[in-house]
Amino acid sequence: MDTRRYRMVVTSGLDYVRTGAQVDDRLRLWLKESPKNYDVAAFAEGRNEIARGVTLDHDSATGRAGAYGRWRLRETLPGGTWQTTLLIRQAGEDPTRVQLDVEHLPDDPDALPVPAKTPRLARSLLGVLDARDGLADVTAEPQVIEAEDVEAVVDELCDESRRLPIVVASTPYGIDFETWLEETVDPLVRPLAGLAVLYALAPEAEVRFNRVLEYHRVYGGGVRTYLPGFDPAWPADGQRHRVMSRQVITENPARARRILAQLPQRLAARTPLPAELDSLPVMRTRARNDSQAPELERLRVENEALLEILEEAGREQRVRADEIRDLKHELRKAENNETLLIAEYDEQYRELHEARAQLLGLRKRLVVVGAGEAAYTPVAMPDDVPESFEEVLGRIDELPHLHFTGSSKVTLELDAQAYGSSWVRMTWDALLALRDFAEEATAGRAGCDFKQWCSDAPAGVRTISPRKVVRDESKSVKSNAGWRRERTFPVPEQVDPARKVFMGAHIRIGGGNTIAPRLHYYDGARAEHGIYIGYIGPHLTNTLT
Repeated sequence: MDTRRYRMVVTSGLDYVRTGAQVDDRLRLWLKESPKNYDVAAFAEGRNEIARGVTLDHDSATGRAGAYGRWRLRETLPGGTWQTTLLIRQAGEDPTRVQLDVEHLPDDPDALPVPAKTPRLARSLLGVLDARDGLADVTAEPQVIEAEDVEAVVDELCDESRRLPIVVASTPYGIDFETWLEETVDPLVRPLAGLAVLYALAPEAEVRFNRVLEYHRVYGGGVRTYLPGFDPAWPADGQRHRVMSRQVITENPARARRILAQLPQRLAARTPLPAELDSLPVMRTRARNDSQAPELERLRVENEALLEILEEAGREQRVRADEIRDLKHELRKAENNETLLIAEYDEQYRELHEARAQLLGLRKRLVVVGAGEAAYTPVAMPDDVPESFEEVLGRIDELPHLHFTGSSKVTLELDAQAYGSSWVRMTWDALLALRDFAEEATAGRAGCDFKQWCSDAPAGVRTISPRKVVRDESKSVKSNAGWRRERTFPVPEQVDPARKVFMGAHIRIGGGNTIAPRLHYYDGARAEHGIYIGYIGPHLTNTLT
């Protein structure tokens, strides 16, 4: 079954009160504009029927769990009911979230819902809410990526808190950028308002963007959809992120527009809602305000409202049952695919590690046998890499300026995983790189952080791919008290009087998104005391886990 609901879930850059005011204003304008031209004044007077067969209901609450305001428009037409639900929600210290749903509820239980188009209301809301998804701005029109923006966009692609895909358009060679953007890209991505983060690569930024993302390039007028869970250092990950060629776009723009929208639409409708949005009570239809009506008429109206609720519940239950069945099927496929990808990645890393060891061995055994002559003596290199996380922990003390303060029990549990034997090698490589960086830093020769050092390290020292290094956690993780506590680890008193610090910097160990482990470290005291490793273990809690 194709997903046919439109759903937008974004974070508002405004506070709850101002978000509510803007949402209310934009909703009223949308209802009054042609061709709807509904009687919004009727709702203000206490009547929820704003046109024949059209009702508008509202509920709200404020309490210890936060606040919410919700509007529901139901338009009864031949064949079914179109339902638009608009919700604003604020919980605790979290930013205000805005959710907009549009869906068709058929009268016939056997009929398929009519696909919902992107409503003009979504574009109107994005124009006033300073909407965001994780680190990225969500706009109705594509934002232009200049050369100086590339690093920030890469951080957004790698942001583990993002829910939306990021769609990046490139420009064909020899074509005017502004003309291509206005005549081709803007119409192509118009249905994606609220469903994706939209970007267009300026020509001068394209080379830099593709140099940084060597396994995830986009060029020549192509458009690429980057899914959440992006791993720029993993070649196999590139297969997950679809590319639409210039030829497909220009040959049939309408068809290209439909194809490009399908994946973001399906992701938006099937990605689980944030907990604060998914925990609200069911909305009930409000009885019409007619206090002068006779008792019998009042009971008739209430009975019609109850029947309406039951009929609506039945329609929604059928739709949800189909979605749950499809979701379970997709989940099984995704779990199987992820396990296969991790196994493939594990094997590739093992082969790469062995090839690197052989190459180093050949170089070290270069023997000069005469003037200007040389020969290689192929001697097997002893494999000095730990074979388990238990051995890794036992050998960290061998690495100068590195201190492990985390839970050994959590790290040792990684040895019981059914896949990912290369995780041990990857972790050891990361520790050796941290050791070399710490030695340079304590000697005053680093002058940068670990990620930058891995990019520009001198020859002869250990490094890892800088794309595996994350400088800090996302804003959503740092602002969540529970998640922040998970990433706060012990350090000696001379490093911090509280004897614990937040370690947002971390290293991705392997691929596979949330399955693969993480190594969290603190290098704020590297010059005096070295680097503290507070955690080696499974991926900690965030919006994806």
